[in-house]
Amino acid sequence: MADVSLKKRIWGWYFFDWASQPYNTMLLTFIFGPYFAQTAAAQLMAGGMAETAAKAQAQALWGYGLTVAGISIAVLAPILGSIADSSGRRMPWIWLFSAMYFVGAYALWWTAPQDFSVLWALFFFGLGLVGMEFATIFTNSLMPSLGPKEELGVYSGSGFAFGYVGGILSLLLMLLLFVSGDSGRTLIGLEPPFGLDPATKANTRAVGPFSAIWFAVFMIPFFLWVKETPTNTPRLRYKFGKGMKDLKQTLVTLPQNPSLLAYLGSSMFYRDALNGMYTFGGIYALGVLNWSIMEVGIFGIVSATSGALFCWLGGYADRAFGPKPLIVLCCFILMGTAILIVSLSPTSAFGIQLAEGSNLPNILFYVAGMLIGAAGGVLQSASRNMLTRQGNSERMTEAFGLYALSGKATTFLAPALIAVASQVSGSQRFGVTPLIGLFAIGLIMLVWVKPDGEVE
Repeated sequence: MADVSLKKRIWGWYFFDWASQPYNTMLLTFIFGPYFAQTAAAQLMAGGMAETAAKAQAQALWGYGLTVAGISIAVLAPILGSIADSSGRRMPWIWLFSAMYFVGAYALWWTAPQDFSVLWALFFFGLGLVGMEFATIFTNSLMPSLGPKEELGVYSGSGFAFGYVGGILSLLLMLLLFVSGDSGRTLIGLEPPFGLDPATKANTRAVGPFSAIWFAVFMIPFFLWVKETPTNTPRLRYKFGKGMKDLKQTLVTLPQNPSLLAYLGSSMFYRDALNGMYTFGGIYALGVLNWSIMEVGIFGIVSATSGALFCWLGGYADRAFGPKPLIVLCCFILMGTAILIVSLSPTSAFGIQLAEGSNLPNILFYVAGMLIGAAGGVLQSASRNMLTRQGNSERMTEAFGLYALSGKATTFLAPALIAVASQVSGSQRFGVTPLIGLFAIGLIMLVWVKPDGEVE
């Protein structure tokens, strides 16, 4: 087979973001997440629970499910990364985790309200989520091989922007062709295709198979064009013992790299807060502002469009100023956005009662969505590039495994805190207040992070 050009390799790497983004956009945030909360709440109310308590409990169940998935990723990420680096092979792992993504997403079709199982819905969603996260770790570790260090910020931003465009297009297709409103018709007035019955939520549950097929189709350019860079060292078999030994050595020497250690700690908190925003944004709009899933989907398009634009611009800002200033700015913007979200209810904003029928809360939530899309996208892009400056270039999969560990070691924290706060307060609004504190901790720890790492 002829050698693949560098340009094709870069575009193939971009296509992973395009292929995988629907899991975040449609399953985690804007369609399946709200559908799970709506269906679980209805089941609880059918069992005699009051509406407000049922909505809070459904949000808590979603949070606990994500907690379990987050712990699984935190435990395994650095181990698998170290084993991959020790063997010099990443692509077989990407194939394995891609299969988990496909199976987990596709199985969400079997979550009809009539025989809805919270346990099985969370299990298959978690399976796909773990697959997506691990595949991301291994594809991110290929980034340093795409070009010189000063260009990686542009590649990271452009990749995220391309992914957001994929998320927008997939979400738009779902809203135009599948998800229906109260009338039983889609956004453009069509009946859902293939005889999908809105009464059984088949048109909404189709988001699972749709996301799985989307992923399978658009991973083709990645697997065709992205090849592992040959090394001068002989490839080893996947030896668990050597991988664990190398990981232990990395952990033992980690305090000797205080900038990387501080960065892992900082990103652990601010990325957890961001994931909490993504995870519960749609559920919040559905439960607090009483939006429909179609309205949440439109909100998602607005947010993702903002993310695509600003990720692309952020990549060039990263090249000009470096990733650290962007991370700081985005954390401040997202803290303010979290405060804005907590202040909103259908009848008030910032604690001020509004005239009956006021549309201001909805408008402000759209503004919040645009800010989350913009600042959240740039934050992820800049953070990914920041790690390439902090980690060991020869053990980048392990570095991204530690990065995932730092993110997932507390990824259960935001959902767990939101779950507990929602359950204790009985309010979805006050349930999301822990995110503000998580962003603040992340910002404080950034003080000890050197922009270019520990330069020898």
